Amino acid sequence: QAQVTELGGGLVETGGSLRLSCTVSRSIFSINTRDMYWYRQAPGTERELVAGIDRRGDTIYTDSVKGRFTISRDNHENSVYLRMNSLKPEDTGVYYCKALLRVMTTTYEDWGQGTQVTVSS
Repeated sequence: QAQVTELGGGLVETGGSLRLSCTVSRSIFSINTRDMYWYRQAPGTERELVAGIDRRGDTIYTDSVKGRFTISRDNHENSVYLRMNSLKPEDTGVYYCKALLRVMTTTYEDWGQGTQVTVSS
């Protein structure tokens, strides 16, 4: 099981920016073999997908963050990033990184512990 570590959360004012990072370690499978995702969970709500990037570099975003958030990956650094601009109070939540690995017919999911993002109004 890989170790997934998120960094970069914090408190920011409305309209501000943050960059989250996610690193995968303790695995023989490096990040370039994985599809990577950012999820978030606000208090009292279910965890939702925010953005994803597959091994080819194709990206997906939930509608509410399109044009404001950018997901990217650096395989040499074994890391994925989420650049968040024009932040809104509704972006507040715990942000989780998920690393998805497919080996033959088996799928492995590894999650980080999450990093708190708070956007003040």
